[in-house]
Amino acid sequence: MSGAASSNPATGAIASNPGAAGVAVNRAIAAKLHEYASLLEQQEANPFRVRAYLRAAEVIAGLDRPVHEILAAEGQEGLTALPSIGTGIAGAVAQLAQTGRWPQLERLRGTLEPEALFRTLPGVGPRLAHGLAEDMRLDSLEALESAASDGSLDQAKGWGRKRVAMVRAATAERLGRARARARGEPSPRPGVDLILDVDREYRRKAAAGELRRIAPKRFNPTHEAWLPILHAERGPWSFTALFSNTAQAHDLGRTGDWVVIYHHTDDAPEGQCTVVTETHGPLAGRRVVRGREGECLGLAAELGP
Repeated sequence: MSGAASSNPATGAIASNPGAAGVAVNRAIAAKLHEYASLLEQQEANPFRVRAYLRAAEVIAGLDRPVHEILAAEGQEGLTALPSIGTGIAGAVAQLAQTGRWPQLERLRGTLEPEALFRTLPGVGPRLAHGLAEDMRLDSLEALESAASDGSLDQAKGWGRKRVAMVRAATAERLGRARARARGEPSPRPGVDLILDVDREYRRKAAAGELRRIAPKRFNPTHEAWLPILHAERGPWSFTALFSNTAQAHDLGRTGDWVVIYHHTDDAPEGQCTVVTETHGPLAGRRVVRGREGECLGLAAELGP
């Protein structure tokens, strides 16, 4: 309706002119892409990656059509059809347009809060989000997706079958897995050899004091910049590595051992994994990618003691 108020979570603004609101949302999204590029540069990421986000910010800021209209009419394919917008950046733009949040940016800022992230999902209010973060110790969409798929979420208080199914679908869509699953394709992920190589680089540089440090908001009452962050490239894969800052890592005293590694390519959405020092079995004392121990065992056999 002409002259009707419109709003979008990317800015939280309400305007009487829908066209003006769309331009404002596009500019707000572009500003966050630009901020992400600036943080990447400060944290010494690959300059090509920095420029990719700067180019994307220029494209989004220069659109004469609101991003949410493109998404409504064409989905994320409409974004990837734009110059300088790959699958990963399209997913980020979609999240910003639909929820006003972008976990990757919040991670680099050190302000990622799982409860607030979970509240952006349909059917998840403050009480349920608190239970996911504090009672179930979940700290990411990936962890929530696993809990919704392996049956553990069904046992949690307040979670019925329909709500679990809704969250499973929503996390799959956010993580870019829904379309791949519909085609029967596995989600792309880097080999364990690449992940373990990034883990080695991260721990070596962290120990030598060679990495920029960020001040995480969680479990950091003194606001100390203690958490080293690494951005690395291996072939088509971009990685970001940090020591785990989860409640469980703090409880078990593993914040200097567990390394969370995020990965994506231009054509694959972001995924994550955790690398730990194995404490038992044939891999005891070795670094392993949690959930991919079989592949790590095969790699260890190839490399020898």
